[in-house]
Amino acid sequence: MRGVISVQHNSSRHRRLLTAAGLAAAALAASLPADTSAQAATASSVPPSRTATASEARTAAWLETHPKDAARFFRDMPKGGDLHNHLSGAVRTEYLIQLAADDGLCIDATMTAVAAPCATGTRPATDALTDAGFRQEVVRAWSMQDFPRAESGHDHFFATFGKFGAATSHRGKMLADVAGTAAAQNQTYLETMVSPASAGARQLASQVGWDSDLAALHRKLLAGGRLDGLVTDAEQEADTADTEFRETARCATAAPDPACRVTVRWVSQVSRNSAPERVFTQIALGLRLAERDQRFVAVNLVQPEDGEISLRDYRLQMRMLNYLHGVYPDAHITLHAGELVPGLVKPEDLTFHIDDAVRTGQAERIGHGVDLVQENDWRRLARDMARRQIAVEVPLTSNAQILQVEGDEHPFPVYRQYGVPVVLSTDDPGVSRGDIGQEYLKAARTYGLGYPELKDLARASLEYAFLPGRSLWRPDPVRRGYRPVQECETAESARCTRFLATSPKARLEWRQEQSFRTFEAGYAG
Repeated sequence: MRGVISVQHNSSRHRRLLTAAGLAAAALAASLPADTSAQAATASSVPPSRTATASEARTAAWLETHPKDAARFFRDMPKGGDLHNHLSGAVRTEYLIQLAADDGLCIDATMTAVAAPCATGTRPATDALTDAGFRQEVVRAWSMQDFPRAESGHDHFFATFGKFGAATSHRGKMLADVAGTAAAQNQTYLETMVSPASAGARQLASQVGWDSDLAALHRKLLAGGRLDGLVTDAEQEADTADTEFRETARCATAAPDPACRVTVRWVSQVSRNSAPERVFTQIALGLRLAERDQRFVAVNLVQPEDGEISLRDYRLQMRMLNYLHGVYPDAHITLHAGELVPGLVKPEDLTFHIDDAVRTGQAERIGHGVDLVQENDWRRLARDMARRQIAVEVPLTSNAQILQVEGDEHPFPVYRQYGVPVVLSTDDPGVSRGDIGQEYLKAARTYGLGYPELKDLARASLEYAFLPGRSLWRPDPVRRGYRPVQECETAESARCTRFLATSPKARLEWRQEQSFRTFEAGYAG
C-alpha cells in the first residue's frame, strides 16, 4: 500500500491554506458545545461504543498488538463499497501510461498527453515504458507523488486531469483496473463517476441556449427527442464499456479476474464550472438516464468548488437540481459540497454550500463536507443530516492533499458525534497514490477507532449505497446500531432467504457479513 507523499510547499496559496487550516481548527473547537472539544468529539461517537462480539474482540486485540501489520490487516478487511470515486482519477498512473502508449499518444514538454504525431520537444508515450527517469517525470505530473514545491496541492491535484485526459478514452479498460483494485481491497461494490454522452450534451446545450425558466428549458431539451437521443448515446457508451471491461477482465473465461465479482454502478458527472445551459443539460441527462438504465444511479457536480463559475452559480445550480428532482424523483443525487477552507474562498462562501446542497439541491449524500463548522447554524444542519440519514463521503487522503485539512482540523469526529452517517471513500486514488485500505488505516490511527467501529463504517458503505431494495438493517443504524430486519433475525432461515431474494442491497450486505465471519476467524488464535 502506498503512503501519502508529504512535501513542504512554498506557494502563497499553500501558506494561506495552512493558516486557514489552523483557523478552521480553532473554529471547530470554539463551535462545539461548551462541555466538549474536537478531541472529546472523537471519543463520544454515535452510537455509543457497542459491546463487541467475541470474534470482534479477538480481532481488535490482534490489531492492537500487531501495529506493524496494520496495512495488511486493512487491505484484507471486508470494506463493502466505494461511494465516492472518479473513474479517470482512480486508475493507477502506471496503467494510464500504458494506455497512452497503446494508443500511440505523445507526451509534450508540460507532461501532457497529446495526439500523434509527436512534435519537436515531444516524446512518444512508449518511451515512458522503457525510460525509468522519464516514467517518473510523468508519474509526478499525473499524480500527487513528489509534486513540485512551487505548486499547492490543490492546484497540482486538479491539474493532473488535464495532463492525462487524452489517455482516458477506454472506459472499460479503466474500469477493469479500478474494479480490480477494489477487489484486491476486499470490496464488493463500486459507484464510479463518468461523464455520459459528454460531447453530445455540450452540443445540445449550445443549441438550446440558456433560459431562466427551467421548465421551458427542460421542454427545449426534450423537443424532437433530443434529450432521449443523448440517453440512447449514453447507453451505447455504457454497452461498449461493459464489453471492453468484460474482455479486459476475462469475465467470460474459466479464470475471470477478481474485478468481475465487483458490482459496479455509474454516477453521471456534471461539469459545474460550465455555462448554465450545459450544467442544466448534464443534470437532466444524468437523472433521466438513472431512471431508465439501472447501471446509472445518480448525478454529482464535479470540478473545483472554488472555481469562478462554481461559486457564481452555486445557488442557481442547486435550484436546477431541485427542479429536475421533481421531474425525475426516482433518480438519486449526491453532491460535492463544502470542499472548501478559509483562505481558498471568501468567508461568505463557506457559510451555505452544504446546507444548500441538502435543502435545495436534494442531496442524499454529501461529498467531502470539510467546511461544516463554517456553515451558518451548522449544529442544526448536522442534526438534520443525522435525522434524514444524509451520509457524508469522506476521502481523508485527498482532503489532506488538496485542502491541507486532516486530524483534529477535519470534521470527521464532529459528523460522528452528531450521528451523521460517515462513509470512507477514495475520491481519486490513482492521483492520490492510495487505496481504500489507506483510508481505514488513517481513520483508525488518527481518530482512535477500534475494529468494531471500523466494521460499522464498512457496513455504512453499503447501507448508504444507491442500491435497489430494502436494507438488511433496521432504520437509522448509525444511531441505533446495526440490527437485522425482522425477516433475518434468525440467520439462515427460510424467511431470511426469501427476503434476500427480493433485495440486491440486502444480498450484498449479507455477503459482507459472511466475509466478516471469515475474516475474523483468521484472528481466532
